[in-house]
Amino acid sequence: MTPSLSGILEAAIRIRPFAHKTPVLTSRTLDERVNAQVFLKCENFQKVGAFKFRGACNAVLSLDAKEKTRGVVTHSSGNHAQALALAGQSQGIAATIVMPSNAPHVKVDAVRGYGAEIVFCEPNLTARETTAAEIVEQTGATLIHAYDDIRIIHGQGTAAMELIDQVGQLDMVIVPVGGGGLLSGTALATAGLCPEAKIVGAEPSGADDAFRSLQEGRIIPSVDPQTIADGLLTSLGETNFPIIQELVSQIVTVDEETIVESLRFVLMRMKIVIEPSAAVAVAALMSGKMKIAGKRVGVILSGGNLDLGKLATLGKEKAESRTSNETQRPTSRDG
Repeated sequence: MTPSLSGILEAAIRIRPFAHKTPVLTSRTLDERVNAQVFLKCENFQKVGAFKFRGACNAVLSLDAKEKTRGVVTHSSGNHAQALALAGQSQGIAATIVMPSNAPHVKVDAVRGYGAEIVFCEPNLTARETTAAEIVEQTGATLIHAYDDIRIIHGQGTAAMELIDQVGQLDMVIVPVGGGGLLSGTALATAGLCPEAKIVGAEPSGADDAFRSLQEGRIIPSVDPQTIADGLLTSLGETNFPIIQELVSQIVTVDEETIVESLRFVLMRMKIVIEPSAAVAVAALMSGKMKIAGKRVGVILSGGNLDLGKLATLGKEKAESRTSNETQRPTSRDG
């Protein structure tokens, strides 16, 4: 199977009965601030609160009869873990999730709540991959990687496909990038349906491996990333990188203060909850690093699984920094 627009269109039909068609919101204040017409695709309203359900659902529904009886497995402590657990539950397919021993209790509880079996391992990538491989060998379960999987890429691409269907042609689409599943899927969908649009990845400057990978022409591993956008810590996938190389115009990096400012802007002005990883795309939009004046710009808000306990801390960090430095149709959220 080769990643393609046709694969995305097929995925859209496949997941339609199970995934939400998420709304697109607009903000007059945001438009005025960036001097552009901005359309925010709200995957924070997707099942499990993130775009990840699209890919997981497509992957599970793509299994043949024998694969379904053997179940699925993945290693993840984030949104993909919950997405695969729910996708498996919705089809009566057993899901086993390998999670690090230090995974947040709220995420562990969510995965269990969706009926998946959890196998804990040491909190490092080698242990996660090894444990998952052992389960595959023992059970014959199908490994569903969080982003380095064509079925996942096709599923994630349905978000951009929907966005273009909802608002029409765009001049630019901005997407946060971690492993590259959402960005590569978005790139395929946008290039096929809106060929004149520029496709831009948004990345924290403290976790800028995608930016450096494009500069070097090879995958630069993510080593000791430092950012509050914990969904964007992984290295680019081998399947994702060639698509990004071919179709993505640029990767825009943004600092932590801009990420926090963008997160607070969406929370306070638009009254919707997004997670820091989603705020990275808004931060790129607001960074002034791109020529967007007068343009129609789509932004995919990747998820809304914000740790509410960190809100006060984020506000405090921003204040300290200042002191030291002295729905289905676009809907407006602030008039």
